Amino acid sequence: MKALSLECILTSQCGTSSVGRASACQAEGRRFETGVPHHFQRNILFLLLFFIVSCGGGGSSDSSLNDSNNSNPIVTSISESCEITSWNNKLRRCDLTHDGLQRYYFIYVPDNLNNEKSIPLLFALHGYGSTARNHFSYTNYIPIADENNLIVVYPQGAPMNTAITNSSSHWNVGGWTVGSNVKDIEFIDTVIELVKNKINLDQTRIYSSGMSNGGFMSYHLACNLSNQIAAIASVTGSMTPETFANCNPTHATPILQIHGLLDYTVPYNGLSYMESIPKVMEYWSEYNSCSSEPDETTIENISEGYVINIQE
Repeated sequence: MKALSLECILTSQCGTSSVGRASACQAEGRRFETGVPHHFQRNILFLLLFFIVSCGGGGSSDSSLNDSNNSNPIVTSISESCEITSWNNKLRRCDLTHDGLQRYYFIYVPDNLNNEKSIPLLFALHGYGSTARNHFSYTNYIPIADENNLIVVYPQGAPMNTAITNSSSHWNVGGWTVGSNVKDIEFIDTVIELVKNKINLDQTRIYSSGMSNGGFMSYHLACNLSNQIAAIASVTGSMTPETFANCNPTHATPILQIHGLLDYTVPYNGLSYMESIPKVMEYWSEYNSCSSEPDETTIENISEGYVINIQE
């Protein structure tokens, strides 16, 4: 496979200073453009961007992705109720019951959606303890969706209360979420099928992006829902040992990882319950049959005290 041209939109804030953050993945025959601005509270002075494209292989060909005629029986008994949100008349909130839990997601459909063209789907996954509404407020995906015939879905994570910790929301990825019994892979799969029932999606162009725990979940989907997910982008996320040990992708998967060297919440060099970024990048680079020596570009002085190092 070959990497096509990459377009990124960079907008973000870190305290009072600006730092560009972007998310984009490319695969042969697919074009994916999106911006992932990251509003976060910790200062990150050195930013690394890793681009891993489908260089030459992986476990199998892209034919493992769903074709448009496939259907999923898991949603035949699931109904949802969707209505325009009170705080944004361009978004709909869809409520459903999944595995006994009340779940919901927001969906954005461009007014100018062209059903005669390919219609991709992008998941935007919020961070640990955050909300889909908050994630919508800073991702700035709407103009990109309008320009690229793109559907954007902002799912809401479920609450968690385990022997280890509790949170108002999370994505069940192992690591610090061990003990959670929330079936988030199946939830995302169900949302895909529900959206397909409403819109004629291009099922070879379903992507996931995520912030922090949402980035962990994007990797979790790439490993465990590979037949649906074409590519992913993670901002300050990683893979838990559980995700890493059981990762089973079925096709070469473009990856974008954006990370700060001074990130102390998800450290660049990992913790006992999260893998290091170099280890994660090595895994996907090898799986995608990419070169072990990436091209590297350093951008200095974009703002006082900031450096961006891009490896692709």
